[in-house]
Amino acid sequence: MFKKPDTLVGLGVGTTKIAVIVAERDLRSREAVHIVGIGSAPSQGIRKGLIVNLDQAVRSVRSAVRDAENIVGFRLDQAVVSFNAVDIGSVMSPGMISLGGVPRPIEADDIERLIDTARSGISIPSNRISLHTIPIRYSIDGNFGIDDPLGMTGTRLEMDLQTVTIPMQYAHNVVNCVRAAGVEVDGLVIKPLAAALGALTEDEMRAGVISISIGGGVTGLTFYKDGCPVKIGVIPIGGDHITNDLARVLGLSIKKAEELKKRVFSAGIDDSGRAPSGNTVDRAKVLEIIQCRLEELFGDNVLSMVPDRDPDQFPAGVVLSGGVANMPEIDVLLASIFKTSVRVADPRDYYQMPPGRSDSSYVGAIGTIRYILSKERSPYKFIDPPDLQWNGRGGGYVPEEDEPVGPTFGGGKKESTMGNFIGKIKKAFEELF
Repeated sequence: MFKKPDTLVGLGVGTTKIAVIVAERDLRSREAVHIVGIGSAPSQGIRKGLIVNLDQAVRSVRSAVRDAENIVGFRLDQAVVSFNAVDIGSVMSPGMISLGGVPRPIEADDIERLIDTARSGISIPSNRISLHTIPIRYSIDGNFGIDDPLGMTGTRLEMDLQTVTIPMQYAHNVVNCVRAAGVEVDGLVIKPLAAALGALTEDEMRAGVISISIGGGVTGLTFYKDGCPVKIGVIPIGGDHITNDLARVLGLSIKKAEELKKRVFSAGIDDSGRAPSGNTVDRAKVLEIIQCRLEELFGDNVLSMVPDRDPDQFPAGVVLSGGVANMPEIDVLLASIFKTSVRVADPRDYYQMPPGRSDSSYVGAIGTIRYILSKERSPYKFIDPPDLQWNGRGGGYVPEEDEPVGPTFGGGKKESTMGNFIGKIKKAFEELF
């Protein structure tokens, strides 16, 4: 294969498919990239976003990676991996530090000290890890609405910090799977966040918006306000539930029901009313079955996760992504449930996407690339836990004996944003294993 250029690689582990996206940097702009290839393979050994058969999952990841390698013409040896976890915890904690009696410019060390202060009030069980630490808002001398306090002047600095936690074994299994497939893990990102980054515009994030990504096994939600994700969650209901409903009610096999669902999502049942099995089905009945399941998902589950159950807090409405978002008129159904505007997202760089891979099911792939770029641009946007060390040299999560406690910021170097990646799990893994 040819020599690898300066690339960014995202690998999405999903219930229905494994997707690998490869982007090449634009040498004229630090922030611009070009999509040079997307590989995919059907998922095996993964149920509701979780790995249930490691060997099968490894083969699926390896197949998707090889598909991408055949397209781009070089070996892919590392990636940032997005995945789901059905038991996501999201904890908000405040922090405040004094900068002294005389106003002075805020330095990186001050922000690090502020983050440590906000973290100090959080207790994470030994069987969970902190996957993302996200500053939600800053305040200087009581004035909120500060996006980035670095270099600004004041005497008191405050923040609200969101810590996203997941069960430790979920991350461990994903890393083991990807590494067994021959790819080093450069970082982890929870899928609902990746989907939001791939689907939403900056204006929507700033105004307040609900990102909903419906995959094969789960539905991910991310709530954005003032440009920050204020809540992230996963519901263990997805497209597979629609397939099961169709199979049960219509008396079809799972395979035929899945074919029928995809046909409805893409072009609908033909005018003769024939299903993929060749049997005549009632189109109205099929749509009723699908609508009932979606009404349960959105009306009974998603709506209950909206902060204060008030969609009006998110004036930019709902943005929908994932494979199920391809269903005709699903935006109309959601608009009637949420009483707000709804749009179905295409990948934000869809004009670069290859044919057949530019629909909403690939939004999360684009989002993984945007996550990488966001961390490079601002080391404070998504902060890796300071007491977790990602080794990256083989062997999974490896504790570093001489690592200092606390994050290392500044300089825009990879070590400052990625070097402290997986932290609080080093002791937890020692206890578990």
